[in-house]
Amino acid sequence: MPPFRLLRFLRLPLMPAQSRWLIYPLLLAAAAYNLGPRLLHAGPNNGFDLAHALVPADAIQEGGPPRDGIPALDRPRFVAAAGADFLDDTDRVLGVSRNGVIKAYPIRILDYHEIVNDTFGGEAIVVTYCPLCGTGMAFLADVDGKPHRFGVSGLLFNSDVLLYDRETESLWSQLPKQAVTGSLRGATLTQIPMIQTTWRNWRQQHAETLVLSRNTGYHRDYRRSPYGDYATSRRLFFPVSRLDRRYHPKERVVGVEIDGHFKAYPFAELSGLANSELSDRIGAKTIRLQFDVTDRSAEVFDTEGKLLASTIGYWFAWMTFHPDSEVFQAPHG
Repeated sequence: MPPFRLLRFLRLPLMPAQSRWLIYPLLLAAAAYNLGPRLLHAGPNNGFDLAHALVPADAIQEGGPPRDGIPALDRPRFVAAAGADFLDDTDRVLGVSRNGVIKAYPIRILDYHEIVNDTFGGEAIVVTYCPLCGTGMAFLADVDGKPHRFGVSGLLFNSDVLLYDRETESLWSQLPKQAVTGSLRGATLTQIPMIQTTWRNWRQQHAETLVLSRNTGYHRDYRRSPYGDYATSRRLFFPVSRLDRRYHPKERVVGVEIDGHFKAYPFAELSGLANSELSDRIGAKTIRLQFDVTDRSAEVFDTEGKLLASTIGYWFAWMTFHPDSEVFQAPHG
C-alpha cells in the first residue's frame, strides 16, 4: 500500500509538506508497533503451530478474537474491599487465599480478560476463567521450575479456552491442565484451591480481601456481560466432542479430581440434600464437601480439613473432558 494511502487508511491527519516527512515516519512506526503483533498473529490458528498436537488439530477452533485480542492482565491492580463499590452482593467472584494474601477476581472483569498473571507472596500464580465453560481455575505458573506468563490464544478446544505461555508459545488446555502443543507438549499445571462464590459470601469470610480493580488499562464496560443469556440458555457457541444430556448443559457442578479419579457434584443434586455438608469417597480418598445453596458455591476438604482444589463450571464442560467421571446423586425417598 502506498504510504499516503496507508496514512488515510490509518486515519492519520494531513500536515504541511515541511512537517510531514518528520512526523509521518514517527506515526507509521507507532502504528506498526501497535498493529504489527496483531497482524502477525492473524490468519490460520492465530499463528500457532499445531503440529504433533495431543488433541485432533482440526478440533482446535478459532474463537473469533486474534491472539491476545482478549488481553490478559499482566500488571493487575487491586483495591480494598471497601473500595469495591462497583460490585453487587450477588456478583460472582473467584477467590484465592494463599501465602497470607487474599484476593477476589470479579467475573464481570474476567469475562473480558480471562487470564490474570499474578503473585501471592512472591509465588507466581495464573488465574484463569473460561466464560464459555463457566470454569475458574488457578494454577502455579512455574513449569519445570521456571515461572511462565500466559496469554489468551483466541483458540478453543471443546469450547474451552486454550492458554498459551509466552516463553515457548505452547498451547494449554484449561480443564485438563495440560499443554497440548509446542515444546512443553504433555506438561501439566498444578491447580491450587480457588472458590467461586458471590461477592457477599467472600467478603463476609474475608473482610481483608483485595479485589481486582476495574483500572485495568483497557476500556471495557465491566457493568455488562458480553455473553448475554448464555449462562442460562441451552445453546453452545461451539461444538464439543461429546455431550452428556442427563442435565441441562449449563447446570453448575463442582468437579473434583483425586489421584486420577474424577467426580462431578451437580448443584441440582446438592440442593436437594437435607444437610449442606456431606462426606464422600473419590477413589481411595474420603472428602468432605460443603455446599452453600444461597451463594451457589462449594468447597471440598480432605479428612484433615485442608481445602482441596476443585472446579466449579458447566455440566457439559466437565463431562466433555471427563466422560468417565462419577456423578453424585442425592439419595431419594
